[in-house]
Amino acid sequence: MGGEFTWWIDPCTAAVARSTACEADDAGLGQWALDAWQRESGNAIVFKKSPNEAHARIRIHWAGGADRLYGETKLLMVDGKPGANIYVLPDLNGLGADIATAGREDKLFRDSVVYLTCVHETGHALGLKHTRNFDDIMYAFGYGGDIVEYFRRYRRRLLTREDIRAHSGISDSDRASLFLAQGDHRVH
Repeated sequence: MGGEFTWWIDPCTAAVARSTACEADDAGLGQWALDAWQRESGNAIVFKKSPNEAHARIRIHWAGGADRLYGETKLLMVDGKPGANIYVLPDLNGLGADIATAGREDKLFRDSVVYLTCVHETGHALGLKHTRNFDDIMYAFGYGGDIVEYFRRYRRRLLTREDIRAHSGISDSDRASLFLAQGDHRVH
């Protein structure tokens, strides 16, 4: 299992912020998502920043204008190796009234949604598929459930933004799926 993945996260410049509502520190949330997968893999997967986007296997972009699309992952080949363009919608207004209201009332809720979306979409880039288990980061909202509660459950674990670093949001089932997706068939 494992390997090295180079990464690139689009900076939230003023122009990008106008079209996507990203915030300057959103890139940190994206990096923490990568750190979470590295930590949960026991460092079998290593993420290293690429000096440029062209050679990055994992590329996180801030999206705008998508209606009810939290994120999307499009697989691609980079220098002969599998990679992905990840698109994350940082503007909660495009995710429905309940999510948008919760984000306006609580900045940590908003950051939780952006962070967990980065974790989920990176899971796809690493080969994980959607699950029906509401506890998994790879849970698909199409299966139903209380979506606001999905994010609030995570948010309740946080006192400060920095606490996101200590709470990956990745379940035991997600971790087991990661090992299988990366070709490690040991029981974990």
